[in-house]
Amino acid sequence: MVAGFGNVLRGDDGFGVAVAELLSRAPVPPEVTVTEVGIGGIHLVQDLLAGQVELLIVVDAVEVGRAPGTVVILEPPIDDVLGMSVNERRDALADMHYATPDRALLLATALEVRPASVVIVGCQPVDADTWEQGLSGPVAAAVPAAAAEIRRLVAQAGVAWPEPTGRSAGDDG
Repeated sequence: MVAGFGNVLRGDDGFGVAVAELLSRAPVPPEVTVTEVGIGGIHLVQDLLAGQVELLIVVDAVEVGRAPGTVVILEPPIDDVLGMSVNERRDALADMHYATPDRALLLATALEVRPASVVIVGCQPVDADTWEQGLSGPVAAAVPAAAAEIRRLVAQAGVAWPEPTGRSAGDDG
C-alpha cells in the first residue's frame, strides 16, 4: 500500500498527495493500492484494518535539514503504545483525524494492524506551513523521482511495477 499524506492547501505539505496522484495516473499493479490520505490518517488505519498489508509506503513532506526537493527514505519509529501510561495512551490516541503519519501509525500499532514493513518516502520542503496551493519548484521537481523510488521499493518487495510507457525513466510528469 502506498499512502500519500499532506495538506494540499499548505504548499509543499501536499507532496505526498501529488505523488499518489501521479502514481494513480499510470497503471498500478493489482497487488498495490495507492491512496491519497491527505490529512485524514484515520482512513489509512481503516484500510489497514480491512486487509492484510505486507508493505506500507508512506509519502509525505519531511523536515530533515537537507536541500529543498531532496527525496529521502526513512524508517518510522515504532512507539511502544503498551509502555505508555493510561493517560499518555488516551492523550496520544484521542485525536480521530490522525493528520500526521506518526499519529496514524501509532493508532495502527495500538490496534495491531501496523504492517511489519513500513517506510517513508519523504521530501524536504521549502515551506510546508504557508497557506497556499501548489508545490514549490524544487518539491514539484522531486515528485517523479519519489514515484520512481516507490516503484523500485515495490519491485524490491517482489511486485513488478514497470516505468510508465511512453516516457523516459524519471519523467512521470
